[in-house]
Amino acid sequence: MTGALLVLASMLGGCGSEPAERTGTAQAAAVEPVSATFYVYDTVATIKIYDPKATERHLDDIRDLLGKIDLELSRTNEDSDLYQVNAEAGRAAVHVSQGTFDVVKMAVRYAKETDGLLDPSIGPLINLWNIGHEHAKVPDKAQLEAARRLTDYRRITFDEAKRTIKLERPGMVLDLGSIGKGYAADQVSLYLREHGLDSALINLGGSSIVAVGAKPGGANWNVGLQDPDQSRGSQLGTIRINDETIDSSGVYERFFMQGGVRYHHILDPRTGYPTQNGLKSITIVSERATDADALSTAAFVMGLEDGMAYIERQPGVEAFFVTDDNVIHATQGLRDRIMLSSELYRMAGD
Repeated sequence: MTGALLVLASMLGGCGSEPAERTGTAQAAAVEPVSATFYVYDTVATIKIYDPKATERHLDDIRDLLGKIDLELSRTNEDSDLYQVNAEAGRAAVHVSQGTFDVVKMAVRYAKETDGLLDPSIGPLINLWNIGHEHAKVPDKAQLEAARRLTDYRRITFDEAKRTIKLERPGMVLDLGSIGKGYAADQVSLYLREHGLDSALINLGGSSIVAVGAKPGGANWNVGLQDPDQSRGSQLGTIRINDETIDSSGVYERFFMQGGVRYHHILDPRTGYPTQNGLKSITIVSERATDADALSTAAFVMGLEDGMAYIERQPGVEAFFVTDDNVIHATQGLRDRIMLSSELYRMAGD
């Protein structure tokens, strides 16, 4: 997925399982986790299950589940549903799995809610910029405008009865990097809960972290928050979570420099260019990883004022924004949960 099995690309660096496990070692020491690392959907996925009922069979099932999702949502896997939908753009509708159908519909729903700021048909722009790969550069304006015109979620057609998806115009490309990692994390979380495994960490590419339940012994997980100006693993602070998801988008991982300007991977469909709105990163805490994955990107594109207002309208969702002046703006329900450890940052209002 872009963003990942979440990248998605530049996301919650330093918000993975390691900081969580270093805190509260006493509670977790009694339970040696059953764990595995998979590479799927162009991302590294790490699953650690702390429930004593966990077995290697559960990890095998999760591996199969993630493999199934890869065959549904990967842009690069030529056997995947999404690859086939993109290959038939402007020509034919493609029959897809129920999972693929549901995820693309969810992505389009978010596109409608955000007036296209989170658009799953942004693939042509992503391909053109090629950020995160060699030889990335600012595209030619004519090419950029052509790719921008192909970014239009209203040109995605669904047939419920036949379970097909069609991209109406040749050259359109679906990219689910803004939602796919979260969806995968939610599917793994659902599997764990259905099998009575109630203490686990799911880390998809470092950008979607799902805490299933609490630590062994009942303590909260302590998650490190990436300093957007430093290398992966450097923290601005921590936050405790319990049976929640944390997801982040930022400008600090996938980018290139040209003419003294940083061009990062979070693109604004309205302009075709990376956003330039004074934000370094945004972190979402919510019940569902799918929501967190999508909302982190959408709110980032909106900017601080509109993004904060949008998040405040979402039930069960909290967020904090880090601006270029190193000020942290948090929603009401999150402000007191962030423990700063870097003197370079301060909370808005302090």
